[in-house]
Amino acid sequence: MSLNQADFTYFAKFLHENSAIVVGSDKNYLLDSRLTPIQRRLGLHDLAALVQKLRTEPFGNLHREVIEAMTTNETYFFRDVKPFEALKADVLPEVIERNATKRTLNIWCAATASGQEPYSIQMLLKENFPQLSTWNVKIHCTDLSQEMVNRTTAGKYTQLEVNRGLPASLLIKHFEKNGIDWQVKSYLKTGIEARVMNLARPWPMMPKMDIVFMRNVLIYFDIETKRSIFNQLTRVMVPSGVLFLGGSETTLNLSNSFERKGGAGTSFYLMKSAASNAA
Repeated sequence: MSLNQADFTYFAKFLHENSAIVVGSDKNYLLDSRLTPIQRRLGLHDLAALVQKLRTEPFGNLHREVIEAMTTNETYFFRDVKPFEALKADVLPEVIERNATKRTLNIWCAATASGQEPYSIQMLLKENFPQLSTWNVKIHCTDLSQEMVNRTTAGKYTQLEVNRGLPASLLIKHFEKNGIDWQVKSYLKTGIEARVMNLARPWPMMPKMDIVFMRNVLIYFDIETKRSIFNQLTRVMVPSGVLFLGGSETTLNLSNSFERKGGAGTSFYLMKSAASNAA
């Protein structure tokens, strides 16, 4: 049963204040599909009763569970392919050359969901850049959902999940069977650090990032939240940092700190302070 206007308005405000996710009045069906399992588990009559609990109870596990239920965790290995090709051919060679003296590499996967993106990057590094085996390489993974952070840390995937985007040769080489599932081999976890983080709240202390993957998450935010995120990105990236966004996302009219660059049939964004040095 859909919410009445008053309950929907309250819920939309609650969700935006705690996650920056914007849900319009045409998305009542989304509340039905995402929240009904929670409502039924709690033995509540309808979604209105669930909203009433959110209104009256102190912020706690139920509120966090509801917020996590409303996040979209769609991901798969080597999603969209082209950004990974650009990472391999255009971005990493320059970053490796630039960091050759300090021998460190920091990559951030924001809104990492269940972890297929960071493990895709890790496999790309192992397959194509053996010199990094002696470097201090960190792939920082963050997500709003504790469940998704736990899944990233576990590195265990179903047959259906490994069938989506992962070449068979990489599956056999970098995974091992764990019952009916597939487990990433232990060396792939080296340097993977996952934690909960809300992009719409003040960010914690982070190392300076050489490369940031923030793909297919900004589409859920309003304009002011996007501007705030781009502003904070400039503080956590090295001056020559590279930013990958989703195919339908852009910095246009949101930030003047990045310049769009092309490579391997796709595009990425370079901090303007380094743009003049790019080919």
